[in-house]
Amino acid sequence: MPDGRTAQREYIVHPGAVMIVPLLDDGRLVVERQWRHPMGRSMLEFPAGKLDAGESPGQCAVRELNEETGYRATEWARAGILHNAIAYSTEGIEVWFARGLTLGPRRLDDGEFLDVLSLGADELDTLAARGELTDAKTLIGLLWLANWRAGRWPLQWQASA
Repeated sequence: MPDGRTAQREYIVHPGAVMIVPLLDDGRLVVERQWRHPMGRSMLEFPAGKLDAGESPGQCAVRELNEETGYRATEWARAGILHNAIAYSTEGIEVWFARGLTLGPRRLDDGEFLDVLSLGADELDTLAARGELTDAKTLIGLLWLANWRAGRWPLQWQASA
């Protein structure tokens, strides 16, 4: 401990994850309504997923966006990282933005149940204000989006490899 004493702590060691803010050409955002067992209900959220062993966050972002939504992007930007549960988990979620989207087939994992939707940022903000959108990573994604669009938080876009 900072004061020199010893204490016991329990926490989850997590390999890391990514979350993607997918931007359609018309300004709408790709989101998912996905069943989340711990919550006992479907949740509205941006596409996201856990890093596979040996996988870079950028590779994971490309894979997860395609698997869950069917979209591929021509441009990507890494925004940053968020630590969503610092009191009990090492998990860091890298925040990525994707644009220049083209739709193809999805490849959902076994046992993955989700619907893909497209909504405007204003619609998502309204849902958040009403307490209907409560996923922390998605709320952070909306915050990042608003600040990027306002010119406060720049993104460095790169073409897909």
